[in-house]
Amino acid sequence: IPAGIGNANANWMGSLPSKLSAMPLKHLAVPGSHDSFTYWVDVSAPVGPDQKAYVKYLATMFSVVAKKVMVRWSMTQNLTFKEQLDAGIRYFDLRVSAKPGELGNDIYFIHGLFGHTVRDGLIEINTFLTRHKKEVVFLDFNHYYAMNAEHHVNLINMLQQVFGPRLCTNCSVESITLDFLWEKKYQVIVFYHHTSGQSHPVLWPGNKIPAPWANTTKPNKLTQFLDTTLKDRNKQGSFHVSQAILTPRANTVAKGLVWGLRYYLVEKNLPTIMSWVEAQKPGVGGVNIITSDFVDLTDFANIVIKLNNSLLSEKDRKAR
Repeated sequence: IPAGIGNANANWMGSLPSKLSAMPLKHLAVPGSHDSFTYWVDVSAPVGPDQKAYVKYLATMFSVVAKKVMVRWSMTQNLTFKEQLDAGIRYFDLRVSAKPGELGNDIYFIHGLFGHTVRDGLIEINTFLTRHKKEVVFLDFNHYYAMNAEHHVNLINMLQQVFGPRLCTNCSVESITLDFLWEKKYQVIVFYHHTSGQSHPVLWPGNKIPAPWANTTKPNKLTQFLDTTLKDRNKQGSFHVSQAILTPRANTVAKGLVWGLRYYLVEKNLPTIMSWVEAQKPGVGGVNIITSDFVDLTDFANIVIKLNNSLLSEKDRKAR
């Protein structure tokens, strides 16, 4: 089993020293996953509406072959939700879509190809939270495809049905500490980047969780971008996501067709990305949420969680 997998971090928030649970959550280091739900995609479904026209065309022309290639490029995680939660991941980057032409209001996770239904994923998270009362998750719904007003109503109702009183009401980011959340029994902070979410007190607006995106295949450009955007981080009123990810371009996909994202882009460059992560400090002006692809390839979650030790003095560490 690769490092960081297993239940070692299933209760890491609940195990933090009281000095850290009293700090604003925006000053703690929290591990997250990019395109969190892509550990399974449905090769038999049509190509997702999030894809460019030429990809859809190719997929229609060379249906099975093209989709197998797409699977290699659209899977950015290998772990299921529960496995990610057990490993310590607490921020999830979610892209959702209806299936064009499908009757009913079902909504699916998507990244190039359709994945599991959103309801199944939410239930899986809720089951984990029921067993781990002090763990808190950030659910960042930031891309929506092929969804009409009714789909949004359905998704918002579903969030309220599944999580109920665990949903944290939108309030000042500075007031959100783990102590505050534990006292209120809140375990889920949902960010909803769509106007449909505006009137719902339990949905947080997207501007409270900026996640600047480097959009590069070069690791040195990525780390430069991460440093710059960290310096520009909002002083007040928001959490912050550092996306430690490289993004394939069309020509990268062509070169790495046979290998797929995991080998071609991620594994080669992980040492550079991870040494950036290891050098970070949480706290004022420091990192908050850090996301990565294939969080199981390294001890990613562990490394991010351990950054919080830098906020403790020797005395605090002994007091654990």
